[in-house]
Amino acid sequence: MRMSDRYEKVTVQLEQMKAFAEDAEKEGVDPEEQVPPSSPSASVSPDPSSTTVAGSDASSTSTTSKHRGKGRSKPGRDDKTPCGRHIPDLSLQGSVVTAHAEKNLNKLGYERALHIKGTGKILQGKSEPNGNYVTIQATKNIQESRRDDGFKVTKKRRPVTVDTSKAKTSLEALKISIKQLKWKEFPLGRRAACDIYWHGVSFHDNENIVSGQVNKFPGMIEMLRKINMSRAVRTMQELFPEEYDFYPRSWILPQEYQQFSSQIRMVKEKDATVNPTFIVKPDGGSQGDGIYLIRDPSDLKLVAGSHAKQAVVQEYIQKPLLIDKLKFDIRLYVLIKSLEPLEIYIAKEGLTRFCTEPYQEPSQKNLSHVFMHLTNYSLNVHSGNFVHSDSQNTGSKRTLSSVLFRLTSKGVDIKRVWSDIIALVIKTVIAVVPELRVYYQADIPPGKPGPTCFQILGFDILLMKNLKPVLLEVNSNPSMRIEHEQEVAPGVFEYVPSPVDEGVKVGVIRDTLRLMDPGCMKSRISSQSRPAGLEQDIPTDAESPERSPDEALPSLCLKQVYPKYAKQFNHLRLVERIAALFIRFLGVKGNMRLGPTAFRTFIRTCKLSNTNFTMASVDILYIDITRRWSGTMSDSREAGMGLQAFVEAFFYLAGRRFKSLALKEQAVSLLELCEAQLGPPSGSEERRSVSCSRALPRAIKTQTLCLTNPQLGSPAPLRRAVSQDARPHPRLKPRALRANVEN
Repeated sequence: MRMSDRYEKVTVQLEQMKAFAEDAEKEGVDPEEQVPPSSPSASVSPDPSSTTVAGSDASSTSTTSKHRGKGRSKPGRDDKTPCGRHIPDLSLQGSVVTAHAEKNLNKLGYERALHIKGTGKILQGKSEPNGNYVTIQATKNIQESRRDDGFKVTKKRRPVTVDTSKAKTSLEALKISIKQLKWKEFPLGRRAACDIYWHGVSFHDNENIVSGQVNKFPGMIEMLRKINMSRAVRTMQELFPEEYDFYPRSWILPQEYQQFSSQIRMVKEKDATVNPTFIVKPDGGSQGDGIYLIRDPSDLKLVAGSHAKQAVVQEYIQKPLLIDKLKFDIRLYVLIKSLEPLEIYIAKEGLTRFCTEPYQEPSQKNLSHVFMHLTNYSLNVHSGNFVHSDSQNTGSKRTLSSVLFRLTSKGVDIKRVWSDIIALVIKTVIAVVPELRVYYQADIPPGKPGPTCFQILGFDILLMKNLKPVLLEVNSNPSMRIEHEQEVAPGVFEYVPSPVDEGVKVGVIRDTLRLMDPGCMKSRISSQSRPAGLEQDIPTDAESPERSPDEALPSLCLKQVYPKYAKQFNHLRLVERIAALFIRFLGVKGNMRLGPTAFRTFIRTCKLSNTNFTMASVDILYIDITRRWSGTMSDSREAGMGLQAFVEAFFYLAGRRFKSLALKEQAVSLLELCEAQLGPPSGSEERRSVSCSRALPRAIKTQTLCLTNPQLGSPAPLRRAVSQDARPHPRLKPRALRANVEN
């Protein structure tokens, strides 16, 4: 081919490219994203594997021209960007490219950076008048600009590391989950820091963690004990009685024995036919140990040896929903992904545990029939009627979905049931979060390095005959065993696999790890709230807000419910705002209680004293409330006012100042007054108030703490029960925590 013919051909191609660039600019399209199909293939492409560069000598130029036909092969997967978009090649032929051609190419943005085939390197340079491309050393800015454009060099990702040395009974399910995720397990621990630490009992299983993520929150064991849980919910019931009617009426023993006795006596005197039943639960009990039913206060067993037994007595639900004439409860797994901001996930699949004796309403004859009234698996497994089944919809332990399917076939509105369960979970977590924030700042004070936290909780929920869910308890250490004990020969027991447990629990652990994957945490900021009702977002197997890059993994079995539904529940977070005030005045790092000086500082700073309420009255109030909360605890390790005592004092101050309002309105008004006087927290105070996810933008923290209730009701304030120390169970050392068994 003559030189003039070749020059004419290149000129035509350049004119076509120029016209295309002008059309693209008019249409608002980036010329780099649309290259005309008539442009020649071979030398310039964003993808390194399909790129050749015109050489600076005649041999390289002739080689490129010689293999033009091969360079025009059909585009394959190598011609695509990491985003899957095909980028056609652009070919320039050696020394015939003129300065005019270079000018047109500059408009398209191809003269600055080129990829070298097979190397992944980027060359920066310019075209000379003779058409050869002169390279200059690549710069970091060029590489960053290409990365911003979506052209990444794929790197093999470092596997996530998990320390399983403290996993205990959840180890088998955890091993399966790690294997499915193709992560790296360290069963004996590791000198270097791991990404995730999986503890079997508590946050304190390993005291030397300064980074990474731990699957336990400090203080969760103490907060979810029966007494502390009842106190937290009781506070919310005083503020929002209609919102927290899912928790049975409770009394704390032995402190409230007289109150309990007098109330039951009054009920019986009013109507002799009424004979309610109550269930007694030891404060530190688990697996059904020590639980019994009573019909009269005189039946209470208040003394164990020389010590008074700490317990909670609750109203017994006498009309539960039955399946196959058996009472059952639901074990629902809930993930608290972070406290600040609050993120809650609910597992789409759970377990149902059945009693092994047909249910009858309680009477004096059958009160001791534990296999009829108590749904605890650890109790019923010893019944001769217990049925181990590999099927999900038969036996004494079944999947939640199989039970819901059966209820649906009977015409039950499952969407409504799920809506109520979601609301119950969110409200319960909101009730315990304030105390958890106090525990965290005590275990990891501001300025001290520490890990972030997450935790799987086990919610035990009972459905009443009218399908209303009732909260039985929340387990901080739910059992994650995927095998069960079975008698394989007379008197010979061994653990055998349980397909029902494995199918549910492995999915919960695996998908919890997926959500906590350090490489994906940045992309999972909380989704926006929707004002619609909860019932339209009932978990189904077809839904999944997150997709794993590994197509072999199923969609997530965990569904976010908060902050997704924050608009419906933010008004309940009043006590959290009170806790934020409490934490601001703690003063000493690691402290969990206010001293008298700190309490006086709070009163003075918020300008709550006056001629009718002098500082001497403040001191009397402090002494009175502190004595009533801590006087009965002989082993109290810290003196001062705990959070629950501070909440009581706060309610008292609100009642004095805003006498004409209801309790909830009083609390809101006093909060607004205090927050206005204090102003936004300083940097150190804000660090103190942050929970287990500390490194977060200030805007997010402010949004979660400064909550108001736009619609205030006027419930009559309930009488606060006088009880003992706000934190009757001091933080246990790791050795003491060994005694806490899973539920």
